[in-house]
Amino acid sequence: MNREDIIRMARAAASADGTNPLDRNVVLYAAKSAVFLERFAALVAAAEREACAMVCEGLTPEWPDQPGIAQAERTTMLDCAAAIRARGQA
Repeated sequence: MNREDIIRMARAAASADGTNPLDRNVVLYAAKSAVFLERFAALVAAAEREACAMVCEGLTPEWPDQPGIAQAERTTMLDCAAAIRARGQA
């Protein structure tokens, strides 16, 4: 996650209440709001969960020449990614 991602998420959190997300004063004012901070934190956490899940899905099996083991590894990788994403559902 980089600076632009954080700014984009802050603007998305600020615009959820119908304000202009491009208005710097609105964003600064909204930053003082607990509701804004909760929405912003949720967006940041969701982005981090998705990044972690994608890392799991992108792993390379250690035993590609053993189809049964490789399939078990792949299943485990996908299960880990699903468990990470599920943390946002609770």
